Amino acid sequence: MTAARQRLEQERERLRSLIGNMADDNTEDRAVGSDDLATVDQHPADAGSETFEREKDMAILNNLEEQITEIEKALARVDEGAYGTCEACGKPIGDERLEVVPTARYCVEDQGAREAI
Repeated sequence: MTAARQRLEQERERLRSLIGNMADDNTEDRAVGSDDLATVDQHPADAGSETFEREKDMAILNNLEEQITEIEKALARVDEGAYGTCEACGKPIGDERLEVVPTARYCVEDQGAREAI
């Protein structure tokens, strides 16, 4: 399970870095934008574009935070010795699936059944 833990921790750090970069970009955009907006009239479409971009960034940020939460849960399963075991049927989750989706909680069959609902 050491390899799984390492992979999960690396992914968590990568996601945290992305979040930090987004925060830095937004801070820079606000600093630049506030001076520019004081001297230029804004067209309503520009305000709409800015709102869209802010909402898009918030959606991306929320998704990254959800992914980190899933990684934290997977790390807890590693600590409990339950990592790689399907929460629905108790069978092992295939190595191929864990390689692609390291936070997987269900085997392919049970995940498919959950998505069909």
